[in-house]
Amino acid sequence: MDLRLDGKVALVTGASRGIGLAVSKALATSGAKVMLSSRKQDALEKAAADIDGEVDVFAAHAGDPDQIEACVAGTVKRFGGVDILVNNAATNPYMGPTIDVDLPRYDKIMEVNLRGPLVWTQQAWRTTMHERGGSVINMVSVGGLTYGGPIGVYDVGKAALIHLTRHLATELGPRVRVNGIAPGLVKTDMARALWENFGDALAKRLAMRRLGEPDDIAGAAVFLASDAAAWITGHVLVVDGGALLGSASGSDL
Repeated sequence: MDLRLDGKVALVTGASRGIGLAVSKALATSGAKVMLSSRKQDALEKAAADIDGEVDVFAAHAGDPDQIEACVAGTVKRFGGVDILVNNAATNPYMGPTIDVDLPRYDKIMEVNLRGPLVWTQQAWRTTMHERGGSVINMVSVGGLTYGGPIGVYDVGKAALIHLTRHLATELGPRVRVNGIAPGLVKTDMARALWENFGDALAKRLAMRRLGEPDDIAGAAVFLASDAAAWITGHVLVVDGGALLGSASGSDL
């Protein structure tokens, strides 16, 4: 099984910490040249300094079309193209009943978590992938496969991203494969409110008896980006420690 990515160029959004940073490190270790992107230049530079391999950084807001276009163009200029796009950046400024969400926060979630991956993919496709092919990996969530719980609006956006993943797979094949990774509860800063309040109880109910770590997701990303997954597209790889085994309801997080 060949999981090497030598000669490939990867662009990872939300790459300065958490899952995005772990994925960037794993891709670089596997031989890819990696462009790290997130909003803050200083955080990106700190992250890049911790990665062995050929990497660079480009600060961009993951929901801003102009900044997305600039970042993709900058990646092409720096490394010659984009072969692997990891749409990892996400935001969740609202926790509570879906029925009570205010529209500004709803719009922000959809702008970054749903519209953003579409625009990133459009730019990568139009710039180089339509000719050289590639792999797009959308970071979705087990919440997009369930229902209930305190982050319903976020989960709705992820469910829509799963549907978008499958549509894009049908449209961009055979040159480009488009897949998703659906993490369970992973111990990241973004999910801190969940794992600090509910993590211990949830871990006891998981088949693996522990919450996820960013490196658990990184391995799945390398696999989907590699030639070992050359006949896989339009699928969502669930990496959740067995969370979905316990219940069809997301009320267990």
